[in-house]
Amino acid sequence: MRRPRDRHQRREPRSAITGPFLPLTTTRELRFVDAVTDAAGYVRELWREELQGVSFKCADLPEQSNVDEDGRVPLWTVDRAAREIVVYRLVYQRFLAPGLEDEWQERFAAEGAVFRATAEYLGKDPWEVAPDRFRHG
Repeated sequence: MRRPRDRHQRREPRSAITGPFLPLTTTRELRFVDAVTDAAGYVRELWREELQGVSFKCADLPEQSNVDEDGRVPLWTVDRAAREIVVYRLVYQRFLAPGLEDEWQERFAAEGAVFRATAEYLGKDPWEVAPDRFRHG
């Protein structure tokens, strides 16, 4: 049996470039967006009615108008009128302490941002938003 060929008569790749035993390549940006998306899906399931129509977004940095008079950069913004929660990726990735730069801790920070921003949107305590998320057993 002949292997399929492309229009230049080259054989098509047999498997992923990274091979069957190596993880697929990813970027910090994709990992952050995945963590925010997963956490947003989790809180949407818990707060279905309250978050109906609310969009969760990732952005690199906030607009200059969102920086307060002391120069503090927000980690997220909540816009109830637009029904939108935006988490800022570079704020987390650039300002994490040097000891907190592994993938797990970045994911934990992204999820925490979603939970705290959702709590702000709902007017609740962050621990109320996802009470079972960090419990063992």
